[in-house]
Amino acid sequence: MSWRLSGGVRLDELIQDLEARGEAFVIATVVRRQPPVSARVGDRAVITADGRIYGWVGGGCAHELILREARAVLATRRPRLLRITPEASGEVVEEEARTVAMMACPSRGELEVFLEPWVREPQLLIFGESPLAHALALFGQALGYEVTRVVRDEPSSRGSEGIRIARLEALPGFLPQDELYVVVASMGHYDEEALAAALQIHARYIGLVTSRRRAQAVLDFLRQAGWSESELQRVRAPAGLDLGAVTQEEIALSVMAEIMHERRRAMAEQAVPPEPPPAQARDPVCGMEVEIASARYVTDWEGQRFYFCCPGCRQAFLRDPARYVSATVQG
Repeated sequence: MSWRLSGGVRLDELIQDLEARGEAFVIATVVRRQPPVSARVGDRAVITADGRIYGWVGGGCAHELILREARAVLATRRPRLLRITPEASGEVVEEEARTVAMMACPSRGELEVFLEPWVREPQLLIFGESPLAHALALFGQALGYEVTRVVRDEPSSRGSEGIRIARLEALPGFLPQDELYVVVASMGHYDEEALAAALQIHARYIGLVTSRRRAQAVLDFLRQAGWSESELQRVRAPAGLDLGAVTQEEIALSVMAEIMHERRRAMAEQAVPPEPPPAQARDPVCGMEVEIASARYVTDWEGQRFYFCCPGCRQAFLRDPARYVSATVQG
């Protein structure tokens, strides 16, 4: 399978560029076809959140449907298999698949496209050179976080594979849409300086690993330095769930457990209530649901507006509108 998409764009270079800009996207891959269709097995496309398509996975009847499903995949962050067939009636929704009938599509072909969401991994920024900071980095990496360790002195090593090392004076940049979690585990060496740096970052979680007495002293120092109460309330101090942890590794585990708990809670809150679906209308020819706001094929007949999934359905309707309007009313 070629790394070069239809149109000459290299898939790996495009992914690197989109990730560098913090853009979420979907990779669509044709996994099965029944001729006649224009796409072939192995054809791929990258679909961005704003509807740009790089590559080719089918045109005509399938184009708008694939765009619609790609948006749904990005919203749920779950992959989906899309089956496009002329045989079934309406839409059949399964847990990880959707079958859509396009009976009026002239080609009468079939297509299966696997849609895979690509979103940036959650970011874990750890201040400190302690054994606990090292354990946090390993736990975070194992749990799928993109880990960066921040040190004050010149690092003695480059860190484990996949773990970046940064200086306190030159923190890496993060995008506003990044899912960022910060832990200060400098263990009394430069807690105030590290926590002040953490508070300047747009993070979903800021934890300070220390004792309750030491945490109060650090927060008092920052309060006297001009930080407001609302800013200081962002800090979890001491960080970590109360799991009875004793060793450095156990404390690191309790901190990662708290981060995981906060992350899953936030994701659940974002999912409830779900966003209302966009207004849709039923294509009177093939029965497919069409998003009204983005519909490209529209016609008015006897004071009523009709929406179509493709030009073939619109042309079929225009040849005999009464037939399809009558069928819609009876249905």
